[in-house]
Amino acid sequence: MKQMVVLIGNYGSGKTEIALNLAVNAAGKGMNTLVIDLDKVNDYFRMSDKVQLLTDRSINVVSPTFAGQGVTPSNMSAAVASAFDGDWDYVVFDVGGDAAGALSLGRYHTDFAAVPPETLHVYDIVNVFRPMSDAPDKILRLKEEMEGFARLEVTGFVNNANLLNYASADDLRRGYDVLKETSELSGIPVVHTTGRKEYLQQFLSDGRDPAFIGEPIALETYMHRSWEAFTAKGF
Repeated sequence: MKQMVVLIGNYGSGKTEIALNLAVNAAGKGMNTLVIDLDKVNDYFRMSDKVQLLTDRSINVVSPTFAGQGVTPSNMSAAVASAFDGDWDYVVFDVGGDAAGALSLGRYHTDFAAVPPETLHVYDIVNVFRPMSDAPDKILRLKEEMEGFARLEVTGFVNNANLLNYASADDLRRGYDVLKETSELSGIPVVHTTGRKEYLQQFLSDGRDPAFIGEPIALETYMHRSWEAFTAKGF
C-alpha cells in the first residue's frame, strides 16, 4: 500500500535533507518513489538543486522551480495530483517552513482526506536550535499553527537537532530532552531521531528511552551548506 510522508517544520529544521534521505532510502529498497517539493519560499535549501541526484536514482520529482519535466508553477496542481493518482509505493512531500509554507498543503485537503490514515504520516521536523523550536510550548504553538494552515494533523515528531557543521551527539541529547517533554505534553510520539552516523551512534549508546527516540535514521549529507552562509543569506 502506498505510503505518504509529509514533512513540515520551522525554517532550518532540516526538512529537505530528511526528504532527500527518505526518498533515496526508499528507492534503494526498490520502491517506486516520488518527491513533491512544495517549498516555494526558501531559495537557499531547495530541493530543485538536487533534482539530478534524485533522477539518477530513478526518483521522480515535482518542483515549482524544476522545468526539466515540463513542470511549471502554472501546472503544479496537476503534477501534485499525480501523487494521489499515480502508482507510487512511496511519496514524500517537502513543505516550506512555518505556517505560511504549510498553507500550500491546504489546497489538497480533499485528496489527503481520501488517503487511508494508516498510510499517511505527517512529521513535524524539529531542530531545537532554531527560533520558535527550542522549548515544548514553542514547538506545540508552531505545530498548531502549521496544522491549521495545512489542514493536516501531525502524527509524529522527528528529532533533527543540529548546528550544521558544528553538530554533535550533545545536540541530539538536547533534542531528546526537549521532544520527550513535548511528546509527553501532546501525546504525539517521537517517530525518528536523525543525524550524521557518528553522532547518532554516540547518542544511541547512552541507553535512553527508545520510546522517545523512535526509529533512528543515519543521514547522508546532500545539502552542503555552512551555518555562516545560511545565516548570512537569511531565511
